[in-house]
Amino acid sequence: MSRRLPPLNALKAFEAAARNLSFTKAAEELFVTQAAVSHQIKTLEDHLGLKLFLRKNRSLLLTEEGQAYFLDIKEIFGQLVDATERLLARGAKGSITVSLTPSFAIQWLIPRLNLFNEAHPEIDIRIKAQELEENSLTDDVDVAIYYGRGHWNGVQTHKLHTEYLVPLCSPMLLNGPKPLMHINDLENHTLLHDMTRKNWKTWMKTAGVRNIKVNTGPIFSHSSMVLQAAIHGQGVALGNSVLARPELDAGRLVIPFSHILESKNAYYLVCRESQTELGKIVSFKEWMLSMVEVEQIEAGFTE
Repeated sequence: MSRRLPPLNALKAFEAAARNLSFTKAAEELFVTQAAVSHQIKTLEDHLGLKLFLRKNRSLLLTEEGQAYFLDIKEIFGQLVDATERLLARGAKGSITVSLTPSFAIQWLIPRLNLFNEAHPEIDIRIKAQELEENSLTDDVDVAIYYGRGHWNGVQTHKLHTEYLVPLCSPMLLNGPKPLMHINDLENHTLLHDMTRKNWKTWMKTAGVRNIKVNTGPIFSHSSMVLQAAIHGQGVALGNSVLARPELDAGRLVIPFSHILESKNAYYLVCRESQTELGKIVSFKEWMLSMVEVEQIEAGFTE
């Protein structure tokens, strides 16, 4: 014998209308029009062959059959809500896989992992470092860190730090044989490039410098590599302020000139729209955003 289930959308409309005794309030709750609710109720009544509502003196009343049916399905809807809450509570524990670039993992996330572990010992983080900064939210990944301008379809995004491009060098270069006292002193030093020479060109242009060649110097494929080269005194890098923060705090790098450049790109925390309320993802997202908020204030970068 086949199961004679009513149309589920119609059933949802009936439960909301019966609970509120109002098609208007049911429509507001379900984010549909009043006409849509009326249509769903009519569909359900036709399916059951019964009248469920009566209109009397501009008020909405349940028929005897409608009242009995509502009491039964009210309990079922309550069980569905409880089951969903239990499932989301289970989702607050376990493991969470985070996909991000090696540089962001090394320079930002890994040094702070102990803080997350202390705040959420019930969640184990699995780090998946990979080169792809977009489209890395695969089936085995819960959260990803994308780098760009924040325009990606089908995902929920949260901007992390506002990013600045800042000149960076080892303290030993400041007072070395060729001290860095003025921007023009850069012509005596090797420029270190993070994946492209375009950033140094833009920085020089906005700083009003035209006599320094930027088409020389090594290009590094990873931001962490260009930072390491700068730490070892191999030249002056134009680096990401977010990734450079640990090295600046430790004194391994300094900012020789005050001119900085706000980047059009930034790091974004990304998750699937269908999982935005999953407990462990909410916990990780809120932790990251709170860390970023504090660090953004402490960094004090301004143009």
